[in-house]
Amino acid sequence: MEVWRIGLGCIVFLEPSLTVSEQNLADRVRYILRSNIFDVAELERLCREAVPSSDENATAEEAAPQIAEHPTNVNADVNTPVVVDSNDDGTVAQELELEHMRSTLEEAIVETRSTPLENRPRLPRIALSKRNRAVVRALNPMLVTYLEASRDLCETDSILFGAALAVCRIIGAKLSTAGRATGQSSVIPAWRIRIEERIAKARALIGRLICFRSGNNRPRIVRTVRMAFAGTNVSLSQPDIMQKLTERIDDLKQRIAAWGKQIRRYTERSTRFNQNRHFRSDQKRMYKSLERPMVSGTGPAPNQAATAAFWRGLWSEPISHSEGPWTEVVASQ
Repeated sequence: MEVWRIGLGCIVFLEPSLTVSEQNLADRVRYILRSNIFDVAELERLCREAVPSSDENATAEEAAPQIAEHPTNVNADVNTPVVVDSNDDGTVAQELELEHMRSTLEEAIVETRSTPLENRPRLPRIALSKRNRAVVRALNPMLVTYLEASRDLCETDSILFGAALAVCRIIGAKLSTAGRATGQSSVIPAWRIRIEERIAKARALIGRLICFRSGNNRPRIVRTVRMAFAGTNVSLSQPDIMQKLTERIDDLKQRIAAWGKQIRRYTERSTRFNQNRHFRSDQKRMYKSLERPMVSGTGPAPNQAATAAFWRGLWSEPISHSEGPWTEVVASQ
């Protein structure tokens, strides 16, 4: 409503000889609303300058009787149009917006007071835009009542955190659902997922190559073996194909070992980084994370005689094995 009044007042009082159509005025209002050129305080000041008194306001309304009966004003917090009657006062939309901000602030403060410190959401960084600054300036006067009634520092902290939470909700910022006590994120990093996928593919390929080397000539196995040697001069019909298969399998095993060491190296580096960061911020928490729980067995410990009898039954009894022909081959080599 303020933007319509500003546009109409400027046209009537500043340029009385200029004729503006309904569509032109509506386009100007829509442009101002979408571009967020003015904040709430600036719109109110311009409205007072454009329409200084009620008599002039009536004159302005008589000078432009063809304005749409139900203009729309954009609600700044959810970006949805709010229909305002043209006969209402120009501050109706602003009052509705401030009332919504006040209710959001009250809900956020009540929620913060009843939420433990470790379960509070993490607040994101907010861009310093005109709209965000306008929301903060509108909420600051509302905090006076809550801060004056605060009894201790903990309640003051809850009020300020609730105000920050209300700002994030009004501007539509994305809040993290994880609490502060979760510590290190449980989400697997992307680099580890990529390396583990490479290891899984390499192990599957090793299995196919071993099957082919053992005499499995199914079309799916043969197709996989050909893909494994793609880009090389190796063909499945050459006489030294078994040696090439062994070399390829060994190469894949070495790659898997290297990728495993890479994961361990990155994990150790991440652990050292987190420990150094926790040591700078909270040494007690860091030392507590290094403690290992005591593992104790259930029931009484066995005595020496029972232990000796148990292992004597495993190692003292003679056992005859049936050796296959492969043992003679190994012995001859």
